[in-house]
Parts: sequence; structure tokens; C-alpha cells
Amino acid sequence: MSGSAKPRRGRDNHLTSLLLVLPLLLFYEVGVLFADVMNGADFITGALLRYVGLKGFLGVQAGILLLAVGLALYLRRTQKLEMRRFIPVLLESGVYALTMGTLILFVMTDLLGMDPRLAAGGPALGIFDKLVLSVGAGVWEELVFRLVILGGLHWLGVRALKLRGWVSLVLALAISSLLFSIAHHIGPLGEPFRLGVFTYRVMAGLFFGALFQFRGLPIAVWTHALYDIYVMLLQ
Repeated sequence: MSGSAKPRRGRDNHLTSLLLVLPLLLFYEVGVLFADVMNGADFITGALLRYVGLKGFLGVQAGILLLAVGLALYLRRTQKLEMRRFIPVLLESGVYALTMGTLILFVMTDLLGMDPRLAAGGPALGIFDKLVLSVGAGVWEELVFRLVILGGLHWLGVRALKLRGWVSLVLALAISSLLFSIAHHIGPLGEPFRLGVFTYRVMAGLFFGALFQFRGLPIAVWTHALYDIYVMLLQ
């Protein structure tokens, strides 16, 4: 037998996941230079623009792109690129994006008797600004709240606290979803607190978290981005 590693397939294929998410990340990072919006979970872009200026920002962006290319080449040694997954991921994410809101609204209005509607108002945004904001939410909020917080809490629960896997997952889902919803109500751009809106986002966080855990990061990112595009373009 050969001593070479077997290419990884399926949801744990990090090479494919990276290249499925990368186009959305690049679109946002370039688009934010020409839009009047920035995603609240994007702690990096705003800091770069403030402290290193546009030239420094573009330099860092080029560095990120080179890092992504280098990482892809490294992963290519042990993992097989499966770009044929792109269309299925896009279609599956589209189905989730179109059905998620209806499902949550049914639970909240018919089962819980709560009003999840957002308060009217806010700045008027053009189509391009809405696209940039939606894509930024899909990428950065999933990276922060699902990949880092949900994934990190689940890992700590199993490895450090020695919890059963399902117990750790439930706790990680609950905490990350609560933090996801809270984040929309704090800071200078935070919305006024309304229980219905807060609950809706908690449930959305649970939905995205389940997608991340059981279907992978690309599905969660694309579903979030497509859902936000669908909602914002209808407003």
C-alpha cells in the first residue's frame, strides 16, 4: 500500500469548503469599498480601513487572497477538490433560504403567539448596498457565531468539560444563538429590543447552527446570504 493520505470527501473536505465560501468573502470585501454599509460581525475590515487606510487595506486583502490560494494548494495535497458540489450546495441553500422564514414564522405566530416583525424605518439602501450587506452577514456572521463560537463551545464541552456530544452540542447551539441575537441589539447600530424580533433571531441562529453542524459551513453561509438577499430585496 502507498503511504500517501487518502483524499477527503464529503462535508469534512476543507479544500472544497474553502473554495465554496471564498467567492462570497471576496465579493463582500471588495464590495464594502464601494458600499455605504458594513456587517456588524466584521471586526476586521472596519479596523483595517480605520488604522491602515485604503492602500493598507488593499494590501491586506491581497495577502488574504494569497493565503487562501496557499491554503488551497496545501489542502490539495491530501484532499480532492469537488467543485461539482457547487450547484447542489447552491440549490440546497436556496431551498433552506426560501423555507426558513416561513417555518420560523409558523412556530412564532401559530404556536407561540408572538409578533416577529421588525420595526419599520432605518436608512434607505440601494440594491448594491443590500447585496453587500447580505453577503457580509452570510459570511461573517457564520464565521463568527457558527464556526468560531458554536464550533469552539462544542469542542470545549466535549474535550474540556467531558460532556456527552449531544449535550455539548445543544448547549453550544443555545449559547451561540442567544449571542447571535443579542449582537443585533448592541452597539451604535443596534436595533431597539423587541422580544418577538429577538426570539426570531434566536430561532434563526438555531436553524443556521443546525445547518452548520449537520450540512457544513458552505451550506450555512450560502443559506444565510441568500435568505438575507431574499428578505432585503423584497423590502
